[in-house]
Amino acid sequence: MQITTDQEPEDNELFEHHRVVASKGQEPLRVDKFLMNFIENATRNKIQQAAKDGHVWVNGSIVKSNYKVKAGDEIRVMFEHPPHEFLLVPEDIPLDIVYEDEVLLVVNKPAGMVVHPGHGNYSGTLINALIYHIDNLPANSNERPGLVHRIDKDTSGLLVIAKTEAAMTHLSKQFFDKTSEREYVALVWGNIEADEGTITGHVGRHPKNRLQMHVFPEGEEGKEAVTHFKVLERLGYITLISCQLETGRTHQIRVHMKHIGHTLFNDERYGGERILKGTTFTKYKQFVENAFKVLPRQALHAKTLGFVHPVTGKAMRFDSEIPEDMQQCIEKWRNYSQNSTGI
Repeated sequence: MQITTDQEPEDNELFEHHRVVASKGQEPLRVDKFLMNFIENATRNKIQQAAKDGHVWVNGSIVKSNYKVKAGDEIRVMFEHPPHEFLLVPEDIPLDIVYEDEVLLVVNKPAGMVVHPGHGNYSGTLINALIYHIDNLPANSNERPGLVHRIDKDTSGLLVIAKTEAAMTHLSKQFFDKTSEREYVALVWGNIEADEGTITGHVGRHPKNRLQMHVFPEGEEGKEAVTHFKVLERLGYITLISCQLETGRTHQIRVHMKHIGHTLFNDERYGGERILKGTTFTKYKQFVENAFKVLPRQALHAKTLGFVHPVTGKAMRFDSEIPEDMQQCIEKWRNYSQNSTGI
């Protein structure tokens, strides 16, 4: 059936892959340029082709690439097939299982592994590995099998996975009630003056760049987010810290630390892949670039995870080693700060 420009897509014909509502302050901008800020791994050519094929809708009508998005517009990208993340394929991918019983397992996720399929990452994810390893994983509220919580692709560390519906409900409630324990270690730019502190500020999607999160200090948008930090070691232009999460928002530590002026080391999404602190000496620049090569990702590791077992009621706590790439980077900065004068 041919879809005309004034016809709403029907649920049984088209599937929504992306939906964005333009914010109040949106200046007129071509829809192909606008969508590039909101869809990860999308090129302008791909977006233009999608528009040409009638897959870009604004306020219920198909539009061309040159349509100017304005405040309040609802932009939807619609295709004839469901999003690939719902077409889950079991894959025999090795898992670093720290603990497993009949109702749950704890895994140590390596950096570079995506937790669940999404745009541009449809295979090789933790969920692909989990559904190969375990039959009939329960779905969470977002239809993600087994996932109680998640960490970013380039963040390493511990995750608990529910194997039964009852475990999913019990564990999810602990995370919702903020009774679970989650400690991360991170390397951040700059010398944090306070030995410890708490960062508050609602976290939500950035109004102009949907690939980033943003802190709304007044709480007018986003969701409540609380991060407690403690300095572990001062390394000159870099600080090694521990972060305890009270809430678990997307990119919470990354965006909270940027908000207080201490972006995570080599966090490309938030500008930490640039030299944000230090000297102008060529030797220093070379040193930092070497440190980036040693740790080619944001310096963040989910080190400790604690929760109450959903069946036994026993308190469980797991700890993981800081991975080799992050250890090497810390060691480089440790040597640099000890052997450099004037830091």
